[in-house]
Amino acid sequence: MQTATERSLEIFVLIQLAVIGLSHTVAPRAWGEFFGWLHSKGEAGVFGMAFLTLWFGSIIVAFHPVWLGLPIIITLLGWAQVVKGAIYFIFPRVGLKMLGRVKGDTTHLFRWPGLVLLVLTAVLGWNLFLRG
Repeated sequence: MQTATERSLEIFVLIQLAVIGLSHTVAPRAWGEFFGWLHSKGEAGVFGMAFLTLWFGSIIVAFHPVWLGLPIIITLLGWAQVVKGAIYFIFPRVGLKMLGRVKGDTTHLFRWPGLVLLVLTAVLGWNLFLRG
């Protein structure tokens, strides 16, 4: 049985995934500039990214301990974000290397993760709203 908190968290995640997925799809160059800007700030820029990922992941992990069915995807996403944030905080050079992979001529590649996020939004939204 799904609790009100779990349902609310799933809606929160759906909003995040939908907006960020659409943004990646329609504004890939802006994402490239953003990651380039973070990279230009060195390890402090990595910390900026770590704060974003750790915050998002921690909220999910704290309020969505679901390990059955399709909602497990949200729980796993949360843990992945926590691990990523922790790695970036503890080993900022790893994060700097990852941010450095974005080049001006590769920003169009942000569309693919955007499409993945939109598909994930559709699947999780279907599970939440249509399957009940």
